[in-house]
Amino acid sequence: MTLEFIDLVPIILVFVLYFAGLPIVYSLFGGAFFYFLFIDTTTQPYMVMMKVMNSTASYSLLAIPFFVMSGSIMNYGGIADKLMDFAEIITGHMRGGLAQVNVVLSMLMGGCSGSANADCAMQSKMLVPEMEKRGYSKAFSAAITAASSAATPVIPPGVNLIVYAVIAQCSLARVFAAGYVPGLLMSLSMMIVVAIIAKKRNYPRTREKLPPLKEIGKQAITSFWGLFFPFGIILGMRFGLFTASEGGAFAVVYCLVIGKFVYKKLSFKRDLIPILMDSVAGTSSVVLIMVAANVFGYYMTWINLPKIVATAVLNMTSNKWVFLMICNVVLLIMGMFLEGGAALMIITPLLLPVAKQLGVDVIHFGLVAIVNIMVGGLTPPFGSMMFTTCGITGCTIGEFLKEVWPFILCLLAVLLLITFCPVLITIVPDLIYGTVG
Repeated sequence: MTLEFIDLVPIILVFVLYFAGLPIVYSLFGGAFFYFLFIDTTTQPYMVMMKVMNSTASYSLLAIPFFVMSGSIMNYGGIADKLMDFAEIITGHMRGGLAQVNVVLSMLMGGCSGSANADCAMQSKMLVPEMEKRGYSKAFSAAITAASSAATPVIPPGVNLIVYAVIAQCSLARVFAAGYVPGLLMSLSMMIVVAIIAKKRNYPRTREKLPPLKEIGKQAITSFWGLFFPFGIILGMRFGLFTASEGGAFAVVYCLVIGKFVYKKLSFKRDLIPILMDSVAGTSSVVLIMVAANVFGYYMTWINLPKIVATAVLNMTSNKWVFLMICNVVLLIMGMFLEGGAALMIITPLLLPVAKQLGVDVIHFGLVAIVNIMVGGLTPPFGSMMFTTCGITGCTIGEFLKEVWPFILCLLAVLLLITFCPVLITIVPDLIYGTVG
């Protein structure tokens, strides 16, 4: 089957609308509805509307609002502050201590916010002003804040992990477990870059030396409830105590109890409305993109684009490593132009069938795609973390790009490592749940 130019007009329209300033959600809707209303009128409009409604009819999607809400509760309940205290006590003695805190806090916040944009927005308000007071440039502070947030959605329970598991129809528990090693590698690589830059620029420490083990242990006990959160979710699913969606509900109750009765920072009267508003905003943005991407995916399936793409790629190469490198290039370019969640939801139905045919593990492909998209979020012209951080801190895009490129390079090195060493992704889920097949 071949495509005529008119069949591809909706794809062109999506980019035209997006570059014209329309949000990606409405650009995707516009492209899909334009096709079914004006190009192929054999499909009744109510069928497309049914696709819109059915896109949200998934029990697994309940995990998204629950985990988004739990992250918001952690911020208001003081759990995020305890995590920052723990990050500071173990990295404050390093050169560029506050920048190292920034990286470690993002790693720990993987179990809290689950969202790169939520993480970089929080740290832009909380850490960047303090870093500037300590002698760090605004551009470097913004760059490390945005770059470190790229690891947040890779560490469970990141929202993109949930989205991918739903699209790929694979085990969310295994996807969660697969995120630990890539997320840790991303964070460690950025800590090495921070250490090199901090030594060169003589950035200060926040502590003279590493505190004694007794003090570290005391802070670990104080921060235990936040540190335990992501592991508790994984363990609960491993032992069958709850599903991923039920785990999200458990996370909300857990955070409410810890914030209210353990750390005593949470006030229902003061914080309930802001928490609900944050949760609605965070959930609606993700779900709206999912619905729009599903409707646009319906259009792509209708014109048989996934099969055509699969055939073209398989004619190009039958080597899975070459295929993964092609995917890396395609996803990095898409990440520069599209919001990360939208790029993931569009590209997965197109390339996952090819990955399966070439023997690529489904979870390996998913983590490679997610890390790709996170790197794309740091790059122009439409990197979402870049715009979020620069918008809040007041840093110019030009200055930001001068400082962020070393972090992009180290993240690309991690991307190549996990691309060609799938065991780094599959080792944890295989240890917890056993090997598949």
